[in-house]
Amino acid sequence: MKRKMNKQSGFTLLEVMVVVVILGILASFVVPNLLGNKEKADQQKAITDIVALENALDMYKLDNSVYPTTDQGLEALVNKPSSPEPRNYRDGGYIKRLPTDPWGNDYQYLSPGDNGNIDIFTLGANGQEGGEGVNADIGNWNIQDFQ
Repeated sequence: MKRKMNKQSGFTLLEVMVVVVILGILASFVVPNLLGNKEKADQQKAITDIVALENALDMYKLDNSVYPTTDQGLEALVNKPSSPEPRNYRDGGYIKRLPTDPWGNDYQYLSPGDNGNIDIFTLGANGQEGGEGVNADIGNWNIQDFQ
């Protein structure tokens, strides 16, 4: 009578552990790079939004000779302000909708600004003045620091 050899296929515990260790080592290199790219992407979105808002505000000023007041805010780019009412407001406004910053907050606006005629800025991920890295304030006066 012949005995059948039981051939088991599969991985040994040692082989599985070696693969897990290799994956862990790879992840330790990949994850920090992905997180750094997310922060950079968020900063680039904020810069793009701020430049677009500044351009829309410049068009507003060309038509109306003044920037919207701080009280009118960036909303003046979407809806015609009532007081003081602009002389030559464009039908349909200057942008379709106001963007929010990459962290879900509204962009801030001052006219006159502390750093120029107007200030457009985000307070970063923490929503508070100051900060570094992802929490840094990004404004139309310091965009070059983030490029």
